[in-house]
Amino acid sequence: MSSSAQRLPAVSGILPIARMRSLFRIDEVEKKLQKLPPREHESLRSTYERMLERGPERFQVKPSGLPVMDRLYDELPNFHDVLDDLKRQLALCQDSKDALELTPMLLLGPPGVGKTHFARAVAHLLGTGMGFVSMSSLTAGWVLSGASSQWKGARPGKVFETLIDGPYANPVMVVDEIDKARGEHAYDPLGSLYSLLEHDTAGSFTDEFAEVPIDASQVIWVATANDERAIPEPILNRVNVFEIQMPDADAARAIALRLYQGIRGEHDWGRRFDPAPLEDTLACLADMPPREMRRAWMTGFGNARLDGREQVEPRDLPSASAKRGSIGFVH
Repeated sequence: MSSSAQRLPAVSGILPIARMRSLFRIDEVEKKLQKLPPREHESLRSTYERMLERGPERFQVKPSGLPVMDRLYDELPNFHDVLDDLKRQLALCQDSKDALELTPMLLLGPPGVGKTHFARAVAHLLGTGMGFVSMSSLTAGWVLSGASSQWKGARPGKVFETLIDGPYANPVMVVDEIDKARGEHAYDPLGSLYSLLEHDTAGSFTDEFAEVPIDASQVIWVATANDERAIPEPILNRVNVFEIQMPDADAARAIALRLYQGIRGEHDWGRRFDPAPLEDTLACLADMPPREMRRAWMTGFGNARLDGREQVEPRDLPSASAKRGSIGFVH
């Protein structure tokens, strides 16, 4: 291993390899800083000083071999096609000098199916860190690409901040609910993605606030959406689209069982409950989207505890008619 390579803690049974990658040029930042008028643009000045203090080098991480993914296949039975594709791409760069490069992916499916959970699991699997942007609440394109420092309250975009403030050159960047992005007037919330999703143009990405080119070519992009029709065609052409279905009854039951065991094991109060849940209770949970299962279990644990029981029974779970905002459950 060369002197430029470093070893990081093991991820999923594989020791990651981290080489250093330079994300920007120091001299360009120094020139920008020197040109700032005295006692003006304090936020921009602080950004340049932070860049100089942290330096341009970041870890570019990849597994030294194929990570163990059996747990993910078990936990995410409705994501097998995505996991298969991820495994193929990881296999190409293992035991080679090539960097880890993953084609941007779009996870398309109904709410609560586990898309965001999968994105977080990928970041954990690869050990590259993660940035997260929810597009449902955005109205301007600057959240991804930054806003000009001439505007009041302007700041860098999420891509810039994740790369500059984080330790990794290739973090997983999650663009959640990309189909819900809305623009105002001339601002396109997804406009910056047209270049960021292309490897060549992303290598010299310029945040509108900092106005210094940075290398965003190694970012691993995972977008989620409910409705493909609301996504611009140029975005769809740049990503691998995976349609995620709700897990079938057997898979949903297995997910509910793992959640029960996980919640019970994570809390000291879990020892008051039996190691295995009731079959009837599992059957009830299997009818829920995966996102709602954890909240339903927590409600069930609480109700059972109030009744002095060691088993969560179907009657302890929130009813399907529970109103939004009810304590412990959101329908």
